[in-house]
Amino acid sequence: MSFIEDHLDRRNSTYALSSRGGSEFGSQYMMESGFYITSFSATIFIASAITLVVLFMTLLITLTVMLQSCQSQSGGVVDQQKPITDTYAYCRLFTEHAELNGLGPIEFPKICHPYATQYITEGQYLGDLKLTISMAKKYFSSLAPKDNFDIVLIDLDDILQSNNPHNTSQLQFRSDLNDVVVRDRIEKLNYSVKTILLEFYSKLRDSGWAVVYITRKPEKQRNATEENLLSAGYGGWTSLIMRTNEEMKMETWEYLARRRKELNNQGFRIRSVISSKMEALTGPCLGTRNFKIVDPIYELRVRRKSLEFGT
Repeated sequence: MSFIEDHLDRRNSTYALSSRGGSEFGSQYMMESGFYITSFSATIFIASAITLVVLFMTLLITLTVMLQSCQSQSGGVVDQQKPITDTYAYCRLFTEHAELNGLGPIEFPKICHPYATQYITEGQYLGDLKLTISMAKKYFSSLAPKDNFDIVLIDLDDILQSNNPHNTSQLQFRSDLNDVVVRDRIEKLNYSVKTILLEFYSKLRDSGWAVVYITRKPEKQRNATEENLLSAGYGGWTSLIMRTNEEMKMETWEYLARRRKELNNQGFRIRSVISSKMEALTGPCLGTRNFKIVDPIYELRVRRKSLEFGT
């Protein structure tokens, strides 16, 4: 009996341990069974993950290529958005105040000379002049003078002097003008400017407009001024206004405004004032439509990139 009892005791003890151990193992099996997947499902999961990674990398590469393409196509725009140098900003601001106060080229800082020289020699000045003349032609082609009292007031100094602001004595840019290429360009430009202005003013006269020239020169220079006009091809004017001795003591803008007012009081209708100087385009009795001829002395619309970024 003792053998059987011992055997039963050991069996019961083993069973009890097996029951407790089995319960623990079963619990672990239950927990693991919550995360259990078949090999087929695991294969699908892994394949899907790889596919997503490949798609993401493809999208990333595509976006990178598109961005580089946009940058290369807009390279010129990016260059233009680069901040301008302090020198150019200073010169630009200086020219605005110089024009406002009527400063001459001799008062311009030397560091600003290359900008104005390039504006002249690189063709921008001529292009802007053609555009201005084109707008004026379009305006005058849309109307006709009623009689000789419809006049166009033209700044004569633009013809005799200011229409040649690229002249060596006017610009005073001696260092740049030592370049043979620059001098050659200026000579060609000088001829083009004279041709454009002469053709335009001649067309005004031929269209029946009464052309009145006004100059800052004194009355005592009338004969020489008339000879210069005739030799340059600017004949057929209606009137030539020159400063009296009293007016020589006035500010230029005051003299110009006074003469416009006199014309208005005499019954003349000023349809347009054409000048390159702000002093001639401000004040009372201006035209119905006025045109400002570009003046390189006060224009710094140059190709900044070549001067500032060394390209």
